[in-house]
Amino acid sequence: MERYVCGVCGYVYDPESGDPTSGIEPGIPFADLPYSWVCPICGASRDMFAPEGAGMQQFSL
Repeated sequence: MERYVCGVCGYVYDPESGDPTSGIEPGIPFADLPYSWVCPICGASRDMFAPEGAGMQQFSL
């Protein structure tokens, strides 16, 4: 499964690990995360993430 990187802080969402701090179980692909899910580090919304290795530039808030 593809990992996604936060363009604000660099957090990597890894579907194999999920996001236990937000109640996301392992095995949940990024596309299946709830729309209300935000980066657990900086609070950025899902649209601030890109697939790992996509060459995404950092956003500035």
